[in-house]
Amino acid sequence: MPLTFSSAVAVAASATLTSFPLASPTVRGFVSFKKLPLRSRSGGASSVSVRAMSELVQDKESVFAATTSSSDTTPSELNHSRTFLDARIEDDLISGLRKEKEAGRLPPNVASGMEELYWNYKNAVLSSGASRADQTVISNMSVAFDRMLLGVEHPYSFNPYHKAIREPFDYYQFVHTYIRPLIDFKNSYVGNVSIFSELEDKIRQGHNVVLISNHQSEADPAVISLLLEAQSPYIGENIKCVAGDRVITDPLCKPFSMGRNLICVYSKKHMNDDPELVDMKRNANTRSLKEMATLLRSGSQLIWIAPSGGRDRPDPSTGEWFPAPFDSSSVDNMRRLVEHSGAPGHIYPMSLLCYGIMPPPPKVEKEIGEKRLVGFHGTGLSIAPEISFSDVTADCNNPNEAKEAYSQAMYKSVNEQYKTLNSAINQGRGIEASTSTVSLSQPWN
Repeated sequence: MPLTFSSAVAVAASATLTSFPLASPTVRGFVSFKKLPLRSRSGGASSVSVRAMSELVQDKESVFAATTSSSDTTPSELNHSRTFLDARIEDDLISGLRKEKEAGRLPPNVASGMEELYWNYKNAVLSSGASRADQTVISNMSVAFDRMLLGVEHPYSFNPYHKAIREPFDYYQFVHTYIRPLIDFKNSYVGNVSIFSELEDKIRQGHNVVLISNHQSEADPAVISLLLEAQSPYIGENIKCVAGDRVITDPLCKPFSMGRNLICVYSKKHMNDDPELVDMKRNANTRSLKEMATLLRSGSQLIWIAPSGGRDRPDPSTGEWFPAPFDSSSVDNMRRLVEHSGAPGHIYPMSLLCYGIMPPPPKVEKEIGEKRLVGFHGTGLSIAPEISFSDVTADCNNPNEAKEAYSQAMYKSVNEQYKTLNSAINQGRGIEASTSTVSLSQPWN
């Protein structure tokens, strides 16, 4: 599934701060996802048009015909089962899972997880009431299953810094095509969209920008990209996400992770799951921090991190969702990395509300392979002006006090923005939920 972003910069607080590639239309032998046109924006929704979906299905049927003649095709693709790409109806997908499990190409637990995901995704997309939703389900899930199977047959290894794979198979657009039908754009909002334009200008001028936010679901990166797609596609394509190890090891997550720019780390919440691996994880995080420092020294970087170290969870007694507390060491590490990069740097507090489309398990789980719920729901994204460390900490008496004060200032802004998004989306106030500090809009309209 799409990414689980865990901020393991917190893990490295004590550390010294020192392919399978949706396919290009010109490449034969791969499924070709075009960047699909949006339906008329007058209805407020952003979904695939019937014609575009028809083209998608035709692509799936035709481009594998010349697999063996493609000089760019990898050996893994040449030897890859096309069971799911041949699927035309639901029964083809379900029977395909049984076939691949019986052939030994899919472990039983992975096949079971894929089938569960299919039913959950189907129910969510059908609940949207969108035209040809059933066709959307088959088209999207057949490609998702194909990429998951390929990842099991020929596992992909992520480097500490992973660049989104865009060709010959465009995983970035694959993720968008999969997540888009889950977002209720009529009930989705962006807060202070002009600030996103401001930070894009800064990045293009060579500045570094860090987004400090909460983290709600595995779909967070795609939600950011899709809500900003109409106005600032540059942000979605260039953002680098600090990603926990689970999204680069779980076979249901990996194909979606391959479509994002990632700085791969081990989450603090899972650091001690296996005591024998603690040293290896810490060393890996140190390498990732060095990669991040190298990127920041080059300038023009956009990095997103969730310093809570994992996804938000609802209050067990009330069921209310709220941003999880930030780890102050994680926030401080990012601040120092930005300040020591040599390029101008800016840190912005950002808030996300999107748990409804892919809610996490109620509690943090140690084992890989969590149950994945899927829903059709409104989503929200908001950003506030950058927060100056010197302004916030002017009256602090020591570094630890300053570290805590800055982290709390970030968290307070994220939490306040979240309340506005919650009022707009879950309390039905819409645009009227805007406040003096958060101006809501729908840039896709």
